[in-house]
Amino acid sequence: MKVHPTELPGAVILEPPVFNDSRGFFMESWNARVLADAIGRQVAFVQDCHSHSLRTVLRGIHYQLVRPQAKLVRVSAGEIYDVAVDLRRTSPTFGRWTACVLSAENRLQAWIPEGFGHGFLVLSDTADVLYKTTEYRYPEHERALAWNDPEIGIDWPLQVAPILATRDAAAPALAQAETYP
Repeated sequence: MKVHPTELPGAVILEPPVFNDSRGFFMESWNARVLADAIGRQVAFVQDCHSHSLRTVLRGIHYQLVRPQAKLVRVSAGEIYDVAVDLRRTSPTFGRWTACVLSAENRLQAWIPEGFGHGFLVLSDTADVLYKTTEYRYPEHERALAWNDPEIGIDWPLQVAPILATRDAAAPALAQAETYP
C-alpha cells in the first residue's frame, strides 16, 4: 500500500495495490494490519456506509461532534472530489482543507481522522461512495459546516450550483460552528 500524505497531518490518501489480468482486477480494499502501518495506529471499524449520488450533489461538510468518527472513504462507481477540513481548534492546521479525486478508476482511498469534517462533490453522472467508520452514527451529534465558507475557501470544481440537502444549505460558517477542542 502506498501512503500519500496531505497538507493536513493525519489525513492521508491510500493507494492499494491492484492486480489486473484478463479477467478484470483484484484489490484488497481494507486490511487491519496494512491500515495500521499506513496511519500509525490500530482502528476498529463499527459501521459501513454506502451513498449513491447524482452529478453535482455536494454532501457535507459533515462531522459528529460527540463520539467523532474517523472514515476510510473509497468510490466503487463514478468519481468524486473528496474534501477533509481540520476542525480541531488546538490544531495548527485548524480551518484548513485538503482534497483529492477518488474514483472507481484510480481506486484511491482517503483516510479522514477524528476531528475532521468530510464532504464530497460528485463529478461523474453518478457515484457510489463507500466508507467505513470507527464510531456509530448518532444523528443527535451530527453537525454540518458551510461548504462555501470563504474563511475556509474550499476550491470546489463547480460549473453550476451544487445540489444540497436542506441541512447542508443552512449549515453555519466555521466562525459560528461547534468544533472540536
